[in-house]
Amino acid sequence: MKPIFLVFTTLLLAPLTAIHAEAPNPGQYSAEKFEVRATRGNKAVMRDGVKLSVDVAQPKADGRFPAILIITPYSNNPGFQKRAAWFAKRGYVVAVADSRGRFDSEGTWDPFDPKHKTDGYDLVEWLAHLPWCDGKVGMMGLSYMGWAQWWTATQAPPSLKAIVPEVAPPDAMFNAPYQNGVLVSWMVDWGGANAGRVGQTMGPGPYGGFASEERRLADYMKLPYLKLNELRGAMDAPWFEKWIRGNTSSDPYWQGIAYQKPEEYAKIVVPSLAATGWFDADFPGAPMNYLAMKQHGANADARRPRMVIGPWQHIINTSRKLGAFDYGEKAIIDWDGYVCRWFDHWLKGIDNGVMNDAPVHVFVMGRNEWRAEQDWPLPQTRWTKYYLHSGGHANSISGDGVLSTSPPTGSDHDSYVYDPAKPTRSPFTGGHLEDGAADTRKSSGGPDVLVYTTPPLDEEVEVTGPITAKLYAATSARDTDWMVRLIDVQPDGFSAMLCEGIMRARHRDPDHAGTFNPSKLSLVEPNQVYEYTIDFWRATSNAFLKGHRIRVEISSSYFPYYLRNLNTGADNIGLETTSVIAMQKVIHHAGQASHIVLPVIPRAKP
Repeated sequence: MKPIFLVFTTLLLAPLTAIHAEAPNPGQYSAEKFEVRATRGNKAVMRDGVKLSVDVAQPKADGRFPAILIITPYSNNPGFQKRAAWFAKRGYVVAVADSRGRFDSEGTWDPFDPKHKTDGYDLVEWLAHLPWCDGKVGMMGLSYMGWAQWWTATQAPPSLKAIVPEVAPPDAMFNAPYQNGVLVSWMVDWGGANAGRVGQTMGPGPYGGFASEERRLADYMKLPYLKLNELRGAMDAPWFEKWIRGNTSSDPYWQGIAYQKPEEYAKIVVPSLAATGWFDADFPGAPMNYLAMKQHGANADARRPRMVIGPWQHIINTSRKLGAFDYGEKAIIDWDGYVCRWFDHWLKGIDNGVMNDAPVHVFVMGRNEWRAEQDWPLPQTRWTKYYLHSGGHANSISGDGVLSTSPPTGSDHDSYVYDPAKPTRSPFTGGHLEDGAADTRKSSGGPDVLVYTTPPLDEEVEVTGPITAKLYAATSARDTDWMVRLIDVQPDGFSAMLCEGIMRARHRDPDHAGTFNPSKLSLVEPNQVYEYTIDFWRATSNAFLKGHRIRVEISSSYFPYYLRNLNTGADNIGLETTSVIAMQKVIHHAGQASHIVLPVIPRAKP
């Protein structure tokens, strides 16, 4: 292999004006001035007669107040009382409703029943017309509660004025239960833990023990996936079979609850303040919704979304430390203060300047500081291709793979074997990505992982924004998975995984440069080289410091975080009971130069 010379310096050091380094600033928000009155088990009647249970925390005072609604499948009793009281002391009525079919609410529970959309509308209007509400309602809450906000917003209840979807997932095929066509373990765990009316527990560990590492490693080797909940003893979840049988977004089950369509966004009339973290397992929802609302929102307010991304896992803003890294004191912000300032403006009509703030705030890891920006992706981004090179032996961290901004001139490729019976182990130990930037050295130590690394950097390289990998690849099977990871290699060798992109091969769209098509499967001919455009489902903001190295890893499994592709080529892997060993090939020659596109941010003037 000819030597590769890196050309970072002239590319990256062109000066720009200085960035605005500022965290989301809560500024002045409503002061604590009220005692709190709490009631439990209020009944709100839905349009079909089903009664949902609502707990309410409100100011203990005469008068009418704006309201904040949370809809949760996790019980409206524990965990919410403290946050509800915090806002109630500041002049808000906070209503926490059990989702249809869960805990104290009537009805039948299905996590993706389209009735959740109309329930949201009915709850907003029920709340708005109570005697102690002034008719203005906002919504907040994380994860599934973020889903509930977007579902509700598409119904445009007239009393809804603003939403704060925290770590809200996107539609089903883009994250949960399928990540770009690949079934994710934590959502299967979630399905077991949330079977029936109340939370299910089978032992120690996340998700009531369903997500313990030992259980995952054993259970997710069992087939077929269709029977996983039954095999794990979670019998009260008839909807789980619909998840597995409906493995494309065109399935009527997913169509009924989908909200990320242009025509659905066009119904949303309220402004949104979204939050997520670089290690949030539901990350893609926030940037996808930010961009879509800018384009499709029903009015000017809706088309001015706000987004905050911190160095956090799924439960945001809880610690400056995550996994092996301490992101410093700036990592934790007064998030509820910022949310309160947001609601003060939209629900109380206070002109506090919150809409004059930068619409996007991101935390730059490595430099450990916030960035206030005018858009996403950052306008000053320089999209930079880093090409794969090797002498044909890029297997493992001991291989000869090189990552370079110089395009290839030869005709090399790399090969590896993917055996579903011996999947590549993922380094994560929690229910989600609580390990943060996990060390991948152990998982990339075998021949089933291709590794491409730059030499140590002479200068800092900041990468902030969405990432895309372009693979020219072939498999001997009729289906497989492609997984690409971005790694920050420290001087001591610690290999910190920042983000990743994955794609099930049969979900490639041959008419659109091999991008992900959630609604339709294509055919894969064995040993045929195809183009795959893999948009990373997690973006990042990371300063690769001087002396660090940028690394890309490629594999076809990352188990047990992702359930295995069995390589049979069947239209639905979830029904299969056998597997096929696949020989994989990644091409990197002049005509088919596999590469990753990094959003490099030029260094600013001091």
